[in-house]
Amino acid sequence: MVSLDKDKKIRIAEESLKTRKAREKLKKKLEAFDRKITPQALEKKAIEIQRWIARHASNRVVLKSKSISLFDENQNAAGLSQRISLLADQIKSEFQLPMSGEDHLKMSKLKLLITNEPKE
Repeated sequence: MVSLDKDKKIRIAEESLKTRKAREKLKKKLEAFDRKITPQALEKKAIEIQRWIARHASNRVVLKSKSISLFDENQNAAGLSQRISLLADQIKSEFQLPMSGEDHLKMSKLKLLITNEPKE
């Protein structure tokens, strides 16, 4: 019976030539893209962004005269969008750091502050 289990293992077919070529082509494109991301390229893009912001300064809204609120008319806190929640979970899973007991306590308090609605 043990030998039957070994024979029943799923066998994966080898990649076709077409699939292998497509994989290699994608790999080359990704490597070329990665080579373009250099400290100099990032600095250049940062300068471009700063220039764009400066050019569009006339479109800015003066925040000192506007009120920005994360609450609705009934003063209920706005909930996190699903997209933001997913991004937060992804970031959290990617950047798991070892934490002490005190850090866990602080994190749980922070989570309570973020997730609980204000009590009246």
